[in-house]
Amino acid sequence: MIAPIEPTLAGLRARTAAWRNAGETIGVVPTMGALHQGHLSLARAARDTCDRVIVTIFVNPKQFNNPEDLENYPRTEQDDARKLESIGVDVIYVPDGAQMYPDGFSTNVSVGGLTDMLCGAHRPGHFDGVATVVSKLFLQTSADKAFFGEKDYQQLQIVRRMAADLDIPIEVVGCPTIREMDGLAMSSRNLLLSDRARAKAAALADVMEDMRIALVDGALMSDIADAAKAKIIAAGFNEIEYLELRDSQQLKLLNEASSSSRLFAAAWLAGVRLIDNIGVE
Repeated sequence: MIAPIEPTLAGLRARTAAWRNAGETIGVVPTMGALHQGHLSLARAARDTCDRVIVTIFVNPKQFNNPEDLENYPRTEQDDARKLESIGVDVIYVPDGAQMYPDGFSTNVSVGGLTDMLCGAHRPGHFDGVATVVSKLFLQTSADKAFFGEKDYQQLQIVRRMAADLDIPIEVVGCPTIREMDGLAMSSRNLLLSDRARAKAAALADVMEDMRIALVDGALMSDIADAAKAKIIAAGFNEIEYLELRDSQQLKLLNEASSSSRLFAAAWLAGVRLIDNIGVE
C-alpha cells in the first residue's frame, strides 16, 4: 500500500502524537525527492530499527546557490511514493515552501568549522540552508533516529554537530553509499546526465579507488593528486572543484592516510556537479 502523503505540520504532529502515546519509536529519512536505491536503503534501515518511519520530501530553496540549479532539480513525488510502497513507510511528509518558511521567517542555523571547506567552500551558504531545514525537520517529526547516506559525508558530519550542539534528542545514523554497477555513487543529480555523459561518470569513482589503494600503500597526496586530476579530466570531466584527503571526524586536511581518513571529490561533468567520497584507512 502506498504511504499517505501528509502536506501539513498539524497533520504530521497528529500522527506522531498517536505513535508517541503508543510508545513507538520514530525514524525519519530527510530527502529532496527524486528517490533512488540509496534513499530506499535509508528507508529500509529506518524500517529495520524503528516502529514508525517518516520519509520527508522537500526541495529546500535555502541550500541552492544557483536559481537554475533549484529550477532544474528533479521533482518526482508520485513516482517516489510508489518506490516507497514495498518498504512499509508510514507517512511521506511533503510540506510546501510556505509551510517550511512562512512569511516573516528570519532564523538561520549555521554550523561553524565543518562548513568552510569541501562543498562549503564552493557553495557559500549551502550548509546553513541544510542545517536550518534539517533542524526544523527533526523538531517537526520528533523522530528518535534520522538516517543519512555517507555519500554526502560532510553533510552527515554537519548534521551530527548541529543536533549535538542544539541538544536535539535524536540519533543521526550514517548509512553506506549505494553505487551503480559501474561504481558511480547514486545521486538524484545522475538523472540530469545524458547517456553520453553517464557513460563517462564512473571514471571519478575509478580514479578515487586507484588513489585509495595507493594511499593505503603509503603514497602521499602531494605525489599522486595531480596525476589523478589529469585522469579525471581526460575521462571527460570539465572541472574539478576539489580532490582531497581529510580526517573522517573533523575533516582536517591530510597528506597521508591515517586510521580515520577519507578521500573527497567534487567535479563537473556536462553541467552536472558530482560528488563522492571513500574511506581510506
